[in-house]
Amino acid sequence: MNTPTIKLLRLHPEKDADIPLPRYMTAQSAGMDISAAIDLDFTLEPGAIHMIPTGFAMAIPDGFEAQIRPRSGLAVKHGIGLINSPGTIDADYRGEIKIAVINLGKEPHVFHRGDRIAQMIIKRVYQADVLVVEQLDETGRNTGGFGHTGV
Repeated sequence: MNTPTIKLLRLHPEKDADIPLPRYMTAQSAGMDISAAIDLDFTLEPGAIHMIPTGFAMAIPDGFEAQIRPRSGLAVKHGIGLINSPGTIDADYRGEIKIAVINLGKEPHVFHRGDRIAQMIIKRVYQADVLVVEQLDETGRNTGGFGHTGV
């Protein structure tokens, strides 16, 4: 199995040397934790959305993407999620990674410099060939949509 190499670039090394770069927290972690590179604490009110900078950019090899997902502890304990979960970072993007958080909880949540705010999963992706047809093949499900098999 080929393990992809992700190149990380600290955008402000003089200012953000204290912010951990993405890393696996255990030997079998699927995702790397991502930390907030904010200068000051900020409060996210219930229902509010905010983009949190991370202080890094990266290069992902062709054929891979980074998926940005919520951290379960923040979600369960505080109602903090990601507005576009999972977010996709394409292999050709080289800008700063920012995390779009939303407070789905009932209380304001305070974010601090260096807080672990999301996790990043590296996944293989494929670009499909698209073929326009006049008709699709029939299946047992066919057009059965949401809830078609019952509750």
